[in-house]
Amino acid sequence: MVLNYLWAIFFLVAFAIALFQLIVFQDTEIFQKIVASTFDNAKLGFEISLGLTGVMTLWLGLMKVGEKGGVVAILARLVGPFFHRLFPEIPNNHPVFGSILMNFSANMLGLDNAATPLGLKAMKEMQELNPDKDTASNAQIMFLVLNTSGLTLIPISIMVFRAQLGAADPSDIFIPILLATFFSTVVGLIAVALYQRINLFDKVILAYLGTLIVLIGALIYYFTTIPQEQVSVISTVVSNVILFSIIISFIGLALYRGVNVYEAFIEGAKEGFSVAVTIIPYLVAILVAIGVFRTSGALDMLVGGIGYLVGLTGVNTDFVPALPVAFMKPLSGSGARGLMVESINTYGADSFVGRMASVFQGSTETTFYILAVYFGSVGVRKSRYALVCGLLADFAGIIAAIFMAYLFFH
Repeated sequence: MVLNYLWAIFFLVAFAIALFQLIVFQDTEIFQKIVASTFDNAKLGFEISLGLTGVMTLWLGLMKVGEKGGVVAILARLVGPFFHRLFPEIPNNHPVFGSILMNFSANMLGLDNAATPLGLKAMKEMQELNPDKDTASNAQIMFLVLNTSGLTLIPISIMVFRAQLGAADPSDIFIPILLATFFSTVVGLIAVALYQRINLFDKVILAYLGTLIVLIGALIYYFTTIPQEQVSVISTVVSNVILFSIIISFIGLALYRGVNVYEAFIEGAKEGFSVAVTIIPYLVAILVAIGVFRTSGALDMLVGGIGYLVGLTGVNTDFVPALPVAFMKPLSGSGARGLMVESINTYGADSFVGRMASVFQGSTETTFYILAVYFGSVGVRKSRYALVCGLLADFAGIIAAIFMAYLFFH
């Protein structure tokens, strides 16, 4: 319901601002640009879906091999006690826990192409347990909010962009992004737990979260003890070694257990193709609305207004030029990436704004995109409080990113 209103608001606000610019500033091309953006973003939505088809076909095929080989079941048992408390509606040791873990792991390693099909697989499995197919279940909401909070251990893509754009130390944003996304995830978890009345002080939850905190702390400590130029290389190599090792383990165990690996892969791959086609209308709808909102100048006005208000308080406003990335990221990952590159090119890769934009890019997720694609893939139309909790997590990530950037770079 909230997404329905916001989708309409994007168009109405864009129309009002465009009309204002036409009347006051005599911008005779504004409506032409807006209409052009609707066609461009409709095409983009289809192209993204088309690009996802191959990736989803691959990964859902591999997941089917993993299911039949038993790896997914093993993963489900490992995280079962923890996930059962966060997702009490899902039966113990259900295979969906393995899919959820794989999705979270891919996100934390910055492997977006692998994370999306794994997440869609998890949504489909949860939808099979959902008694009201038109309305998001508690489990689906918890999963999506934790997904959109974007806990990132290794922001590979951002470090690669910074290296290409001339950063002296492309990995200097590693720890700030890790900490910002950690706070975002915690806020998202607490928000959903309050809605669903989940006891986060349960000893099992505390044990798993405590272990995760220790591992993150150890990772931060390790990366602070090695030369900075090695951070990007090590993280990239380790991430891809882990990813390919997972593929090999799926295939190897399936062969060991006598599974027809090729047939299993084809069976899962067919599911991936059908899911990719299903999400096309949802993706086109959200991208067109975002494109109209941005082209009208609404985003620039919003950022400018916030900068003015912050300036009135006497607070340092050096972070304001990077805010477009923060506001664009929940709407569009590619749009935010473009704004990040634009900020780096304008101010410099090692400038405060350049680093701030990079931290913003890594500290939040594409909430609207994820909700549209993930819910759309299973036909859920009523998202309940998913968007509210997801945006709370994004807001926490943005605030944490500002504090971290000032702490590390200002």
